Amino acid sequence: MAEVYPINSFSPNTSSPIEDDESLPHVITISPEEGSTEANSANPIEAWLPLTESREGNLWTCVFHLISSGIGVQALLLPVAFASLGWAWGVICLSLGFIWQLYTIWVLVQLHESVPGTRYSRFLQLSMAAFGPKLGKLLALFPVMYLSGASCVVLIINGGKAMELFFNEVRGTSTSALTAVEWFLVFTAMAIVMAQAPNLNSVAGFSLVAAITGISYCTFLWALPVAKGRLPDADYGSSPSSNESGMGRMSDVVNGIGIIMLSFRGHNLILEIQGTLPSGQKIQSRKTMWRAVMISYAIVMIILFPLAIAGFWAYGNKVPSSGGMLKAFSSFHGSSTSNPLKGLIYLLLLLNCLTSYPIYAMPVFDNLELSLISQKKNNKPCSRLVRACSRMFFGGVTFFIAVTFPFLPSLAPLIGAVALPLTLAYPCLMWIAMKMKVKKSAPNTDCKSGGDVAVWGLNLLLGSLGMALCVLLVVGAVWSLADKGLHANFFKPE
Repeated sequence: MAEVYPINSFSPNTSSPIEDDESLPHVITISPEEGSTEANSANPIEAWLPLTESREGNLWTCVFHLISSGIGVQALLLPVAFASLGWAWGVICLSLGFIWQLYTIWVLVQLHESVPGTRYSRFLQLSMAAFGPKLGKLLALFPVMYLSGASCVVLIINGGKAMELFFNEVRGTSTSALTAVEWFLVFTAMAIVMAQAPNLNSVAGFSLVAAITGISYCTFLWALPVAKGRLPDADYGSSPSSNESGMGRMSDVVNGIGIIMLSFRGHNLILEIQGTLPSGQKIQSRKTMWRAVMISYAIVMIILFPLAIAGFWAYGNKVPSSGGMLKAFSSFHGSSTSNPLKGLIYLLLLLNCLTSYPIYAMPVFDNLELSLISQKKNNKPCSRLVRACSRMFFGGVTFFIAVTFPFLPSLAPLIGAVALPLTLAYPCLMWIAMKMKVKKSAPNTDCKSGGDVAVWGLNLLLGSLGMALCVLLVVGAVWSLADKGLHANFFKPE
C-alpha cells in the first residue's frame, strides 16, 4: 500500500511558498514496505534535512530526547513562581499546567499522521497544513525559531557561567582565569563542535547525557537544601520585592504563571522527535511516541514537582528571581557544602547545557539547510562544508546575542509568554483546523474523533484560553519590567 510523505511547503527550485491557502502541502506518493530509509530515498528533500535524514529512532531514543528537552535550567525558577503564587495556587497552577501541556503533547502526537499516510515532521509544516501556508507560516515560524534560538542563547549564558564556577572550584579560587565573554566563547566553540552531528537521531547519545545530568543536578539542588533544613527566616507570604499595589501584585502573579509555563518546554520538538521514528503498515509512530511521552513525562513530573515544592519550603520567598535554585544554593548553602560536591553540581549543569544545545539547534539547522537547498537550481543536498559553515554561523549568532543580552534569563516570564501558544493553544487549534479539512475533503468519511463534540469543544476552549493567557502574560511581564526595571548589562556579562 502506498504511503504519502509531505515535502516542505517550498518547491525545491524556489523559495516562494504555495499560493493556495486552502491546500495541504505538496506530497509525494511512494510504496515502501516500512516507511523509513526507502521512504526518504523516494523523497530526497526529506532525506537531506537534519530532522528527517534518519527515521531509525526507537522508543528509548525518543525518551532521551523528550527528557533532555523537558528538563533544564528553566525548572530552577519554579520556586520563584511559588513565591509569587503561594503554596495552594502554586501547586494548583503547576498541576493544571502539567496536565494541560501533556494533553497538547497527545494532540501533536495524533496530528503527526492525522492525514492517512502523511507525516508532518515539523511544527511549522503542521501549522501550514492546518492554517494554510501563509497564515501558518506567519503564526508559527517566528515562535518556533525564536524558541529554538533563545533556548540556545540561554544555554550559552548558563553553560558559560557553570563552566566558570566549575573551574573556580577545581582551582580553589574565587578569581576567574578568563572573562565572562571568554567563557561564553569557550562554551560556544564546544557546543558548535557537538552540533556537527548530522541529524536529530544521531544526537540521541547527547540527549541521554543531557537527561541524566538534568535529572541529577535538579535532584541535588532540592535534596541538599532539604537535608540541611529550611532557612530560619524563610517566609511563605508574598515576596518582599512585590509591589504593594493591586496591579503590582497581579503582575507578580501573572509572572509566576509565566515561569510555570516556561518550565514546560519542548513542544516545538515533539513532531520533530516523532519524525525520527519509522512508520508504516506494521509500525505506527504515534503508538511508540506516546509510550515514550508517558515514560519521559512521568520522570519530568517526578523531578519538577519536588524541585518546586522542596525549593520553596527550603528558601521561602528568599529564592532569587534571577538564578533561582542555583543562586539560592550558592548564597545560602555554598559555604557549608564541600567543594567537590559543588564542583559536581556545576559540572552536571555544564554537561547538561552542552548536550542540550544540539537538540534545540536542530530545527534552526533544518530551516537553514532548507533555505539553501531551495536556492539551488541543481536540487542537491548541502555539502558537508556548507552544513558545517551554516552551523558555525548559527553558533556565532547565538554567541553574539548571548554577549549582547547576558540578562536574557531574567526575561523568563516574557519568553514564556511568547512561547506559550506553541505549548497550550496552537496544538488545539491545529487539531480543529485539520479535522475541518478532513471533513471538507471527505464529507462522507466516518471520522470518529472528528465527530466527538466533547473533544471539539475541549480543544476550542483550551485553544481560546491559551491565546487569552498568552496576551495576559505578555502584558503582565511588560508591566513588571516597566515597574521594577531591568538590569540591562548590554555587552557586559557578569
